[in-house]
Amino acid sequence: MQFIILLLPLLAIFLMMRSQKKRQAQMQSMQTALQPGSGVRTIGGMYALVKAVNDETVELEVAPGVVAHYTKGAIAAVLEPLEYDAIINGRPAEDEAVEDPAGADAVEGADADEKPLSLSKDEAKADAEAPESK
Repeated sequence: MQFIILLLPLLAIFLMMRSQKKRQAQMQSMQTALQPGSGVRTIGGMYALVKAVNDETVELEVAPGVVAHYTKGAIAAVLEPLEYDAIINGRPAEDEAVEDPAGADAVEGADADEKPLSLSKDEAKADAEAPESK
């Protein structure tokens, strides 16, 4: 019984080290897969295009014409081209819902006595001071 109690912590340590090595190998393979033109997400959540890959750094185009240097460890994920395009440019055209041509501007369930929203401070103040007549 005491032998099993001594082996359990050793087994737990072995399993933790093994999973850590798997994560490191996965990260290493992802970093070697970096190529110019790939879309990536950094650990800070920024999306960018890879412009150049150096020994320890990566040049990322964070905006058109703006290139920044990051360490390879700052890359959280390499994205598929369609996934990167969908994130940067919005939904792909084939996924967009078809607009209702008959009543796209109509609001369903709106009461006729409701007032439209106002951006003027004076009108908003006057509406707040006026008593309700319902």
